Amino acid sequence: MDKIIIKNLRAYGIIGIDPDERVNKQTIIVNVAIFADTRAAARSDDIADAVNYGTISKRILERIETGSDLLVERLVEDLARIIIVENETVSRLLIRVEKPDVLPFTDTVGVEIERTREDFE
Repeated sequence: MDKIIIKNLRAYGIIGIDPDERVNKQTIIVNVAIFADTRAAARSDDIADAVNYGTISKRILERIETGSDLLVERLVEDLARIIIVENETVSRLLIRVEKPDVLPFTDTVGVEIERTREDFE
């Protein structure tokens, strides 16, 4: 299976349980590995046959910027659902959502999940 990668997509949104996290937007970093068969797009050279990573990136940004989640677990699950449900050729994905500079002595903390199309049917 082929892999489409979105690496270190940065968004700003409300996420967290602390009082300041409920009012102040913070940086959220998203990494996605999307598994799909890219042969049709390679043959046709037509975006209609491809997994459009530009559209997926915009949907990720939209969800983060308009959301207000308490837990990273909720956000990462919603993002996985959006990507798989809205892109019929995606069979599986691995997605990680991180919050940088949240805990002392760490670069980031986050949650990484793997989901398949069957998880959302």
